[in-house]
Amino acid sequence: MSHPTAQQKIAIIGAGTMGVGIAYVFAAANWETYVVEPDDVRTNAARVTIAKAAENGYDRGRLNAVDVARLNHDIVFVKAPIEAPLGIDLVIETVPEQLDLKREVLRAAEALEPAILASNTSSLSIDELAKGLARPDRFIGMHFFNPVWSFSLVEIVRGSSTVDACLNAALEVVESIGKQPAVVKDSPGFATSRLDLIAALEAIRMVEQGVGSPEDIDRAIQLAYRHPVGPLKLSDIVGLDVRLDIARRLSESLGDRFSPPQLLIEMVAQGKLGEKSGQGFYDWPSSVDEP
Repeated sequence: MSHPTAQQKIAIIGAGTMGVGIAYVFAAANWETYVVEPDDVRTNAARVTIAKAAENGYDRGRLNAVDVARLNHDIVFVKAPIEAPLGIDLVIETVPEQLDLKREVLRAAEALEPAILASNTSSLSIDELAKGLARPDRFIGMHFFNPVWSFSLVEIVRGSSTVDACLNAALEVVESIGKQPAVVKDSPGFATSRLDLIAALEAIRMVEQGVGSPEDIDRAIQLAYRHPVGPLKLSDIVGLDVRLDIARRLSESLGDRFSPPQLLIEMVAQGKLGEKSGQGFYDWPSSVDEP
C-alpha cells in the first residue's frame, strides 16, 4: 500500500457511492480524511459501507488490523466544508451531476484555500465548472471509477486555466494512493465517459431489439475483449439514471449517436436504476463490493 511521506489532508464533499469510495482509498493510503455530508442518514450509511469494505479488505489480506481501525475510526464526517481544515491539500467534490449544484459546492470549497480543488465529474466541462471560482488555476478534474477501491485508473481532466503545478500535484496524488492517471483535455465526456457510454448504449439497444439477454451480451464482451465487467452490468453499477443524464448531455454536444435508447428512458422512469435500487438489467442483493 502506498503512503505519502507526511500525512496529507483531503476533504471529500458528498457521501454518496463515489464519495465513500474515494474516502476509503485515501484513508487506506494514510491521508487524513474528511467527508462533508449534511445528511445524517447518508453519513451513517457511509460508515456502514466503509466498515464492510474494510472487513472485506482484511479478509482478503489487503489490509491489516491497523488499517481497518483507521478506516473505521479516523475518517472524520462533518456537515459543511468550512468544518474541514483551512489550507487543506486537496478537496474533491462528488455531488450529483448538476452544473449549478457543483458550482455552488466548489465555490464553498474554495473558502478552505485548498492546494488542489477537484471535481469527480464524469461529463461536465471543467471550464464551465470553473466559472465563478477565484482560483481556476488550482482547479482540475479527477474522475474516479466505481467501485473506487477496485479500479486503478483516475482520469485527470485539465481545464484551460489549470496550471502545470496543479496538474503535476494531481498526478502525485494519484500515485500516492496507488492508482494510475490518464490525462485528457476538457471536452464533452472526456475520454472514458465517451468510450464507455457508446458501448453501453449500443448494448442497451441490443437488449431492446432482442439480440440477446443482458447476461449473454455481457459475457460476449467480457470473453471476446477481456473486459472485467460487461457494459450492462457496469451500467447497473454506475446507475441507469446517471447513464441517462450523461447520454442526454452528450447527445446535445456530440450528436445523435449518444441519444438514449427508449428502453433506458423507460427503466429509469420505472425506478429501475441498477444496483442502488436493487433492480436494473440484473437483480442486485444488498451488498458491498470487495476492495
